[in-house]
Amino acid sequence: MQMDEFLGLLKKRRSIRRFKPDPIPDGYVEKIVEAARWAMSGGNGQPWEFIIVKDKDTKAKIVELADKNDPLRWAMEKARIEEIRHPAWSKPPSGQSGFRDAPVFIVVCGDPRTWQATVVCGPYLRGDGSPEGTFIMNMANAIQNLHLAAAALGLGAQWVSVNSTWQTSLGLLLGVPEGFIIPVVVPVGYPAYEPSPPYRRELEEIMHFEKYDWSKYRSPEDIYQFVINLRQRTKPHYKSFRIGES
Repeated sequence: MQMDEFLGLLKKRRSIRRFKPDPIPDGYVEKIVEAARWAMSGGNGQPWEFIIVKDKDTKAKIVELADKNDPLRWAMEKARIEEIRHPAWSKPPSGQSGFRDAPVFIVVCGDPRTWQATVVCGPYLRGDGSPEGTFIMNMANAIQNLHLAAAALGLGAQWVSVNSTWQTSLGLLLGVPEGFIIPVVVPVGYPAYEPSPPYRRELEEIMHFEKYDWSKYRSPEDIYQFVINLRQRTKPHYKSFRIGES
């Protein structure tokens, strides 16, 4: 793959929040997970495992668990002023999560015991080098590979974060071993809409040479305005991300 092709793939990848129910070709899921298998991990610990869910009833139960978080998320998000509320929670939720129609859910699981593969000083350190930090980075690497592979196959995918309010129930539903972490559910399928172009900060804004260029430093007010502008840019992408909303 040439560099321009690689950059094209990165720019093509988008988080898709509504899917067509159309099945995806046989073998695609295996290729997507194969891409995740080759993610880098601290000490080559490879903590990831993947549960492929296609059963309609099981998927419906997963969506139900996710949707039960809505009242809590809305209650917390509305504490912010409207201009900086996350676009997905700019109003009280109604309907069901748009990812429910995706033909495949990839439930990503991780075994924290694999941190033992990394350096022994890890338990005594804080930050990214700690066991928790290493584990999170390992899982994130695999999940990003999932999304890039889906994009390469002409599919869409979504990063559905699993938090503590429904991880236990999800683990019980799928028979996940106790102690494993389920950070993400990744719905995969054909997008039900044309996603808007992605927004990224300009390259010259984020590159520094030899030392940090303080002329590029953003004040707290700059960050605040950045978030407000970001919300305006991304609102169209989140419009009607739930079934039943208009």
